[in-house]
Amino acid sequence: MAVAARAAKGLSKSQAAFQRGLAALAHWVEREGGRPVPRGAVVEVEAEGETEPVPVRLGVWISNTKSRSHRLDTDQLDALRHLGMEWA
Repeated sequence: MAVAARAAKGLSKSQAAFQRGLAALAHWVEREGGRPVPRGAVVEVEAEGETEPVPVRLGVWISNTKSRSHRLDTDQLDALRHLGMEWA
């Protein structure tokens, strides 16, 4: 995914993790449309520096991201809203 490719060496560990989660969410939306993401959903994404796709526990990532949404910056919230996360 193009979004995961942005997880370059200059990003912090948490920023790279957010980008992987966002890439997984974009993949889910592309594949499943507006269908809710079940907590157990796992999506594999391409990640910078990895030869194999990386599994992202998307349902857990969304739950954790939602509970910590007060820590997200405006760009992160906008990206989530763009992918259908109404709570962002």
